[in-house]
Amino acid sequence: MSEDTQLPGIIRLLDKTLTWLALVLGGTTLIFMTVFSVWNVLIMRKALNSPIIGAEDLLILSLVVIVALSIPLGARTGAHIEIEVLESSMSARFAKWSLLAMKVLAFFLLAIMGWRLWHAGGTAAKFGETTQQLLIPYGPFYYLLAISALIYAVVIVLDIWQILRGGKVITLKVDGEDL
Repeated sequence: MSEDTQLPGIIRLLDKTLTWLALVLGGTTLIFMTVFSVWNVLIMRKALNSPIIGAEDLLILSLVVIVALSIPLGARTGAHIEIEVLESSMSARFAKWSLLAMKVLAFFLLAIMGWRLWHAGGTAAKFGETTQQLLIPYGPFYYLLAISALIYAVVIVLDIWQILRGGKVITLKVDGEDL
């Protein structure tokens, strides 16, 4: 029985959704950034001496989109950094409960971060938060980051559930199969 069949349906659905979003939307954004950068720098700036006004704004906001799409997927794949210096000297039971305590703390921090980002998205227009050249409002990007943080919080809750249920978290393996 593979690890994937041990996972409940909600986690498998979340894994497929996060993988699809990161690959399709993140890949599309990355293609846009690459083509747009090459077009702006090599053709418009170097060859024609007429760079595209606001290109930096579009590239910076594209980076925000890529980060927002990759955070929850990174959480499911275990790509985020964990420092396990003391784990080898802990008992298995203490290590499990300390991991659980850190996951609960992470959930609350991510929930607060998501809430504050959502609030910042609502007040961004009021305070005139826009890009410098094209005046693109930051509000939708705050909302996207808030959704990303809240999805990460959901991933943490599912991790806590897996720890309480079986003692370890089964992470998503992105290997190109079943996508």
